[in-house]
Amino acid sequence: MKNITVVGGGTGTFVVLSGLKKYDFNLSAVVTSMDSGGSTGKLRDQYGVLPPGDVRQCLVALSEASELWTKTFLYRFEKGDFKGHNFGNIFLTALEQITAPDYQQVIDTASYILQTKGKVIPVTFDRVHLCAEYEDGETLMTEDLIDSAFYKEDRIKKAFLKPAAKPNPNALNAITSADYIIMGPGDMYTSIIPNLLVDGIKDAFVSTNAKIILNMNLMTKRGQTPNYSASDHVIDLEKYLGRAIDVVIINNKKIAHEVEKYYEEYGEQEVENNLKHFDAHAIKVIEADVAADAAFKKSMADVIVRSLQRHDPDKLAKVLLSVIQ
Repeated sequence: MKNITVVGGGTGTFVVLSGLKKYDFNLSAVVTSMDSGGSTGKLRDQYGVLPPGDVRQCLVALSEASELWTKTFLYRFEKGDFKGHNFGNIFLTALEQITAPDYQQVIDTASYILQTKGKVIPVTFDRVHLCAEYEDGETLMTEDLIDSAFYKEDRIKKAFLKPAAKPNPNALNAITSADYIIMGPGDMYTSIIPNLLVDGIKDAFVSTNAKIILNMNLMTKRGQTPNYSASDHVIDLEKYLGRAIDVVIINNKKIAHEVEKYYEEYGEQEVENNLKHFDAHAIKVIEADVAADAAFKKSMADVIVRSLQRHDPDKLAKVLLSVIQ
């Protein structure tokens, strides 16, 4: 049975895991733990906990428990004192308060309740902040500021953590023992690259024999990947990886006109596929219809700007299977 490690965080990782859990793999999810916005950010600030949002999404994605449990962990309160908070985030926060300082007990307990098919592994247990220095000289010092830096037209020159973070040994093992490592889709500088900034993670990628697959984002992201082509995404990611990406999966389905207009209002657009002319190294490019047929609708209580156009879990999983098998 092949060892598949998914590295990232947020909705993109949720989509990948949701599709792959239906197949016979040893699945591991190495998850970013630097989130500081929304419900997660409030709980982090008030209780000093490890940000629970990305961990919670991965646990739910891998869950084989009843639909009621998964809906409960995804439920977001729409009024009252809990307005904007996600039940799963509150649950993980309570578990951490009870089991501290052993965060692995939080993961083990939640995994037992949700009957997860695979392992969810925070990339670090340290409480650190994600920072980004832009080409214009401005530096933003927390993940939520980077995620909401919609006014930025300059590119990010350098991403780093403050303070430095020690790696979770389980994360190192999941990377070095993998047959395939899947990255993306997801926000490049707030979901994917943060994992690579933890001490020792880049070295693990350099030393592993795993093939690296990148699921290319459908759309650019203001404040993170403005006007980025597909090759721009590859170049930035490989800089932090310290090695080449082996396979890129990129969508070739036409994005609906109304969705394009929505993104244009925010200065975002479909990622241009220019990889046929990308001469940096040999890279296998797979073009396929991997986009969801319907636009995403979020809870009215969710104040964070979310992606409208997303990947389809089953479509993406079938393309990934063609690579892995």
